[in-house]
Amino acid sequence: MERVFTERKGVDTLKIGLASYRFVNNDMRFNISQIEKAMKAAQGKADLLCFGEAFLQGFDALSWNYERDKGIAVSINSEVMHLICQLTRQYHVDLLFGYIEACKDSIYSSCAVIENGTLIHNYRRISKGWKEYKITDDHYKEGTDVNTFLYHGRSFMIALCGDLWEYPDKFKTNTPLIWPVYVNFNLEEWKKYEEEYARQAGFAASRTWMVNSLSEKPKSYGGAFCFADGIVEQKAAYGVETILFVEV
Repeated sequence: MERVFTERKGVDTLKIGLASYRFVNNDMRFNISQIEKAMKAAQGKADLLCFGEAFLQGFDALSWNYERDKGIAVSINSEVMHLICQLTRQYHVDLLFGYIEACKDSIYSSCAVIENGTLIHNYRRISKGWKEYKITDDHYKEGTDVNTFLYHGRSFMIALCGDLWEYPDKFKTNTPLIWPVYVNFNLEEWKKYEEEYARQAGFAASRTWMVNSLSEKPKSYGGAFCFADGIVEQKAAYGVETILFVEV
């Protein structure tokens, strides 16, 4: 299923795809194949394709045992990242996706932006809700910086899931805000929470695009949303793999 939300048209229009696709925890080969499948579907329709938090490994991939988890996390210079960079050149679709990052002896929940085979931005979640912080050690860390990045000459900002709940003031911006999340609300809960998420996004930005992933264990119904001034402007169907396209 595909839907299009147009914010502003013109010769310099950018097309963004919010890919609500299924991941499998601890199956990077499958998850990369899902990224590639979505890229094929988005060819000619999106300049930038966005996925949810920790999509590459799966949000529940970690065990909170560092000796095991350091083999699950990937660095920005890893073969896996080089492969994903090559996919952007092959399909002429750029990527924004969440992943578990390894950096020296630390692990982060991060979000990479790859443009034409080059990593142009790497954001690290600043809120601690991504981890079991009562049992983790100091190998599992949060980022400290919140910055905009330029894509095709336009400014954008990223927040990961709980960031907008814990630190909304840090994300106040006049630029579009891209909000990859992973939440596994049931369909009844979503009736309430989608409006709450829209209101929360409105404290930071007038335009926010939120993307959530599907999963089976635990069950997540995914979802992709365009929030405008704190209200739900447009949303994709729950429970099916879909790309919500927006223009800016």
